[in-house]
Amino acid sequence: MKILILGDVYGHSGRRIVKTRLANMIAMTKASFVVANGENLAGGFGITKESLDEMFAAGVDVVTAGNHTWDKKDALKLVESEPRLLRPANIPALAPGRGAGVFEKEGVKFGVLNLMGRVFMDAIDCPFQRAEAELVKLREETNIILVDMHAEASSEKKAMGYFLDGRVSVVYGTHTHVPTADERILPRGTGFQSDVGMTGPIHSVIGVKTEIILKRFTQKLPERFEEAHGPAELNALLVELNPVTGFVKTINRLHLEEETKA
Repeated sequence: MKILILGDVYGHSGRRIVKTRLANMIAMTKASFVVANGENLAGGFGITKESLDEMFAAGVDVVTAGNHTWDKKDALKLVESEPRLLRPANIPALAPGRGAGVFEKEGVKFGVLNLMGRVFMDAIDCPFQRAEAELVKLREETNIILVDMHAEASSEKKAMGYFLDGRVSVVYGTHTHVPTADERILPRGTGFQSDVGMTGPIHSVIGVKTEIILKRFTQKLPERFEEAHGPAELNALLVELNPVTGFVKTINRLHLEEETKA
């Protein structure tokens, strides 16, 4: 059994390459289940119903989020009305929505847990304690559990990988928009990668127009972020699981790009 995980889908370019290339990627990899991080779907910041529906129509089964979850007002209602959209489980419990769920597809149950780190990020609840609590409920229904650790620090992501090793199928990082070359199977059978990377505009600085970022760095003046356009890249993680144990047999990075003009 194979599962396809897409890194942060960023803005129009990211949505376009998912809509045009995902179906073929699913067919080629024979992936049974697809998860994508969608906190940057709408213009690079937040989620709208229209952008979320595009992902589901393209073949994504579950969308996770992160620190940009609430950037669009739509999200406040979406996380309540759309069970396939998760927000980080360790944000305060009074917030709407849920951070974990079990999703059945073709008779197989897939557990998905969305967490957010605290190093260089907002002061929220402990992701390790929240993972423990959510894991008890998820493991009652399935051994196949995917964990999106949306975090800045690779050390915090890796710590979560070892913390959950042998108890979940895969722990993968999102948020930095830069794919890491450390995909591996941990000692007790859990797959891990520090960051899947961005699915979005190639010629950008983590999705934003390069001229805006350069101005901020060279002049230290405030500049409103705007999503970059042009050709897109798609970064993903493909994991093959033992459907009985839920542990990883193989794990591979995938990368493709739209054609760029010379």
